[in-house]
Amino acid sequence: MDQFSNGDIFIGEIIGTAVLILFGAGVCAAVTLTRSKAKAAGWVVIAFGWGFGVLAGAYTAGPLSGGHLNPAVTLGIAVDTGHWDKVPVYVAGQLVGAVLGAVLCWLAYYAQFAANAEAENAQPTLGIFSTVPEVRNPVANLLTEVIATMGLVLPVLAFGLTKGLGQSGTQTLMVSFVVVGIGLSLGGPTGYAINPARDLGPRIAHAVLPIPNKGTSDWGYSWIPVAGPLIGAALSGLIFNAAY
Repeated sequence: MDQFSNGDIFIGEIIGTAVLILFGAGVCAAVTLTRSKAKAAGWVVIAFGWGFGVLAGAYTAGPLSGGHLNPAVTLGIAVDTGHWDKVPVYVAGQLVGAVLGAVLCWLAYYAQFAANAEAENAQPTLGIFSTVPEVRNPVANLLTEVIATMGLVLPVLAFGLTKGLGQSGTQTLMVSFVVVGIGLSLGGPTGYAINPARDLGPRIAHAVLPIPNKGTSDWGYSWIPVAGPLIGAALSGLIFNAAY
């Protein structure tokens, strides 16, 4: 983290996280909204859409910030390395970028959001922006997010040990595939936030945007996709530091 300036980190994380959320929320909108050509395309499409979002966002942000795009990744690296001074800059950029990406998704699907609100079989829109548990059980939901985030952050830290991956840019590609794998394997219970900014930023956007018949933003659940990934990231950093 030390090789990047604060200004570059902030701008890079805004741009990269906005791209991530544009792709991720975009694929959820494509699959969910009634008048979308990709309506009901399914979970596999969503998992790959988010994975490609990580790929595009991280490569875009990489030259400026290293492309964390996720407070959990930033926290895990900080816990492992002991470098904390730039963590607030990373997190601020990630949160701003997440809100921006959600707004861009809404604009891209503006007509579909309006048509969805008028349809007889209209689908709720919160799941386009933020995670919604399939079975609402706070303890189980929190545990799922902790475990899934460890499944992300531990490989991210391990990939950093292989210099060839970082130099070739393959590290970012590998992380993207890990995100696809988490979606396919561990996304069923909660929708796999694994990223506090990815959930909180779009949830804020959902709350303030003039989406027709949007329903609740479910703030009672919102702490779980923030706390779970942060706990998982901290545990990952501690385990990695002790084991490697």
